[in-house]
Amino acid sequence: MDGSTIAFFGFAALFVLLFIRMPVGLAMMLVGTVGIYLIRAPAAIPKLAGEIFSEASNYPLTIIPLFVLMGNLAGVSGMSRDLYDAAHSWFGHRKGGLASATVVGCAGFSALSGSSLAAALTMGRVALPEMQRYKYDDGLATGSIAAGGTLGILIPPSAGFVLYAILTEESIGRLFLAGVLPGLLLTALFVVAITIVVWRDPSKAPQALSVVPMKERLKMLGRAGWILSIIVLTIGGIYSGVFSAVEAAGVGAALAFVVTFIRGAITVPNMIEVFTSTLRASGTLFMILFGAFVFKTFVGFTGITFTLAEWVEAQGYTGNQIVVVFLLMFIALGTFMEGFAILVLTVPLLQPILEPLGINMVWFGVLMVIVLEMGLISPPVGVNVFVVKGIAPNVALSTIFRGIWPFWFAMFACVILLVLFPQIALLLPNTMFG
Repeated sequence: MDGSTIAFFGFAALFVLLFIRMPVGLAMMLVGTVGIYLIRAPAAIPKLAGEIFSEASNYPLTIIPLFVLMGNLAGVSGMSRDLYDAAHSWFGHRKGGLASATVVGCAGFSALSGSSLAAALTMGRVALPEMQRYKYDDGLATGSIAAGGTLGILIPPSAGFVLYAILTEESIGRLFLAGVLPGLLLTALFVVAITIVVWRDPSKAPQALSVVPMKERLKMLGRAGWILSIIVLTIGGIYSGVFSAVEAAGVGAALAFVVTFIRGAITVPNMIEVFTSTLRASGTLFMILFGAFVFKTFVGFTGITFTLAEWVEAQGYTGNQIVVVFLLMFIALGTFMEGFAILVLTVPLLQPILEPLGINMVWFGVLMVIVLEMGLISPPVGVNVFVVKGIAPNVALSTIFRGIWPFWFAMFACVILLVLFPQIALLLPNTMFG
């Protein structure tokens, strides 16, 4: 068999394994190793061992457990609660204000944890009881939590950006800075979506809180000062060039630990929960990376990427046309595949096609991450929806899925704006790195 045929059967086998729910990293590792063996048998085991060792000893990857640890410490120390209370005091009196406060709180927590699932779970436990107490529509309440949680994969630090950077060999710092303005834009679009929903049907948010006095708002903001200071220090440190993204992760985790100690939350049960969650999440991501690089090597051996690049070049398509086609493909894949699986499966194939067409891979990375976010809330697989279902067992899945559609269209609008105005994503990295 030639390389293209082996590649076809390799992808088919991988989709079958994913369909039967084999873990993504293990499936890619298995298919990649067998594929390499069929093409170049003596290289199979050395490549498997070499890629795993190379990624396990990859210094930039220390950023993943450090930022996950920082987010977990923020949860047990109560900093996440303080952040929601501050957003609550500033937005709660508006129509739909509690839902808006949830989105803003998720955005802030995402800037500390880098995880969509952690943001949805942590902020949902805080925000859902409040919205239910004020008789919010179940769809709006759960939809705002599920959508707000997706900001974790866009607003830096982002595990999605780290994986993308490793796969494409782009700068993690550039990608983090590229996600800041689109993250703020998407947060604003979510708030606009909530405003439109409530304007069309005021019964979805029937009861507004009384206006909180400015003195009390500032007090709440002061209590959230710990988490806001850590966010500003880590992201600001990267932007100003004081330290790298990896160093920022170390500084942030150390500060989060200090705050947890000051607040008296350093207890044996809390530390067991924090470190167990950190190890579990980090282990999952590392396994995906190991499999991704073994599979990437297999794809390289087949030569399929060069065949595809030559075919695209022969068709005469422009770079932007190809980008739009790929984004639509990601939206379709997101309805039945997990986001990280899409990322590690497609990036090794797409990069050799996009770079010769002059596509900025940092800009494309931001677009790709937002589209993967859409998959986190798209039926029938939307992972964030099932996370919210876990904290809202009395709300039907169909109700949650109905509630996410305004936010899905807000994401789609954000993608359109970034396609039309790439500088929204590229302004900060170009200012910092040139």
